[in-house]
Amino acid sequence: MTMNSSKPSAADIASMSARAIAKAVAGGTLTAAAVTEVWLDRIAAVEPSLHAFIHHAPEKTRALAAVAPKGPLAGVPFGIKDVIETRDMPTEYGSAAYPGWQPSRDAPVVHLARQAGAAFMGKTVSTEFATASPGATVNPFDPKRTPGGSSSGTAAALGAGLILLGLGTQTSGSTIRPGAYCGVAAMKPSPKLIETFGVKPLSQTLDVVGPMARDIRDLALLVSVCMRRPELAPDLLAPEGELPLQPMRLFLPVHDPVADFAPLEKAASVLGSVTTQPVPDWFEAVGPAQDDVFGWEASIALATDRDLHWDKLRPMTHEFMERQAKSTFAGWQAGLATRDAALRNLDALFGGADFLITPAAPGEAPLGLERTGPATYNIRWTLLGCPSVTIPAGFGPAGMPVGLQLVARPGEDAALLRQAAAVEDRLRAAGIEARPSQS
Repeated sequence: MTMNSSKPSAADIASMSARAIAKAVAGGTLTAAAVTEVWLDRIAAVEPSLHAFIHHAPEKTRALAAVAPKGPLAGVPFGIKDVIETRDMPTEYGSAAYPGWQPSRDAPVVHLARQAGAAFMGKTVSTEFATASPGATVNPFDPKRTPGGSSSGTAAALGAGLILLGLGTQTSGSTIRPGAYCGVAAMKPSPKLIETFGVKPLSQTLDVVGPMARDIRDLALLVSVCMRRPELAPDLLAPEGELPLQPMRLFLPVHDPVADFAPLEKAASVLGSVTTQPVPDWFEAVGPAQDDVFGWEASIALATDRDLHWDKLRPMTHEFMERQAKSTFAGWQAGLATRDAALRNLDALFGGADFLITPAAPGEAPLGLERTGPATYNIRWTLLGCPSVTIPAGFGPAGMPVGLQLVARPGEDAALLRQAAAVEDRLRAAGIEARPSQS
């Protein structure tokens, strides 16, 4: 971006990254109010057909901007998934069972973003209770296709350029998959590194808050705030194109007869140091194990909603709850045992590499809005606690974005972000990237 005068135009501001906006606002060369108006105008133009927000109150956003926020996210347009509590916006959990419900406090991760100066543009659509039943959001690249879920609204708002940073959540694939479908960057961190208090619970073992952004360096900025780790901020990364790539392996589940991995293989081919790692037979059992752990823990986490609000819940949520009610303690124990055995084999799984390249989803976002797409390639990493990032990696045959999922060992979140930035740099240099929609 080049500014031709001391006062940037709306087009100048709209082209800025989150990190550039925060730096300019903190430095006094740009006001949070000016940034806010640009994004409010865009939301007014695009949101009526996108349906990314469940709550959007421009007057509240303007009031926040008027106090001249300071901090690492100063003035950055920000969205918060509707299952995360906010003290000044309703939190409905994507459900008619909680119309207009207003918490009296922020979830800790929201508090951190607020203290860092983020400009809250609103609450974004979630599937009901972050499970299976979709909301009204459509894909910003094709309104006939799903944006993914359960973090549907945050992913779509980022993909359409209505926000620059946002929060999702993941228990199976609810951050990584919609990020891939909407052509944006998203992270499933290692467990416990971002506080989940104040987030509608599904599984104490699996739930994580998922930071989302329009590129990896902006993602690193948000993660540094959410984890309270300033050393992860992108200012400490090497300039674009100068980060070295560490050894990676391509990890393709070749058993899937439906998935299209050609775009992923094309992306991996430009990275140079990638070798292929076969998928061991025992890895398949980790998927059913995740189902067993999720089912048992969700059956109690949602028990109150099932008993008190059944008649207000959607049919797909009924199906989900009935399925989880069949889970057993023995199944939960066996699922955790399978996880622990897999973790003991993790070095063999990585085959000496530092990172694995895997699909973020079976391919492009599928047609139809009745379902949010399969979490097939996310659930195992979620159970294992492996941090993962989805990186925009071009377009599939239908012209829809595809994502490359980069996976690291548990706790290696900082190294993962550095590697993801290096991968993104190489993909951009090769002309392989799915830029978020600006139409």
